[in-house]
Amino acid sequence: MTRTRLLAASVMAPVAIAAVLLLPTPWMAVVSAAMFLIGLWEWLKLAEIDDPIARSVLLVVNLLLIVALVWASRSATGGSLILFKLMTMLGVIWWLLAVIWLRHYSFASDHDTHARMFKLAAATLSVVPAWCALVYIHSGGETADASAAAEGPRWLMLALAIVWAADSGAYFAGRRFGRTKLSPRISPNKTVEGLLGGVVAGMVLALAAAPFAGASVKQLPAVAIVAIWTILFAVVGDLYESLLKRHVGAKDSGNLIPGHGGVLDRIDSVLAALPVFALGKLLFGF
Repeated sequence: MTRTRLLAASVMAPVAIAAVLLLPTPWMAVVSAAMFLIGLWEWLKLAEIDDPIARSVLLVVNLLLIVALVWASRSATGGSLILFKLMTMLGVIWWLLAVIWLRHYSFASDHDTHARMFKLAAATLSVVPAWCALVYIHSGGETADASAAAEGPRWLMLALAIVWAADSGAYFAGRRFGRTKLSPRISPNKTVEGLLGGVVAGMVLALAAAPFAGASVKQLPAVAIVAIWTILFAVVGDLYESLLKRHVGAKDSGNLIPGHGGVLDRIDSVLAALPVFALGKLLFGF
């Protein structure tokens, strides 16, 4: 299994990095939307939408919402990202509410329509704002000049790298020093020590790599602050997906990626991290 995981990661990582750094924003938007919608398909299954037709309809509804956001953002001068900013902020608000949900394990755990409605709403509030944040970061911002537009892909790469570094740091720190359970009922293997190790690893990478994305020395403290919050929310995203799986007794969200489970298993942290990073970038102006 470990060899399979490493082989799959050795293929996925270069492809993801190349896509982020080389694709123009419109194409990156299309590719990421496809990836996020695959994750959404798996989310709907975890929400116990077992009928493929019903799941397909809900998937199309979310796709139409994405298309509507793009269409409504068009203008004679090339387009506006104001709706993408608003959706990003909505995503941050949702993940703040998700923290409360995590403290109430049994909420919406019943296998009925009432529970499904909450999880379906959560699916849209997780996937669509994350996609909007990704596009906003990659584009370089609404008033991006040529240099800012060129830096956009590097900032997105940094946001993703922070999440990946934090995940690796948490894994190794948790294995070596892990004693105190972070959320034993939802994810028994996660520890507070692992979380702290992840924060340190992600912040170190952020400070080391931010200048390559275009940050000045004066902006590094702001980058560190945003990195910390990005990592913390990434953990929330990971825990929330674990909660969904616990409710239905699933180990993985799917089996599309050998050794890694489903697409949602790979992007759960990213769904929560991207809106926070995008909002922080917007507020601090880096």
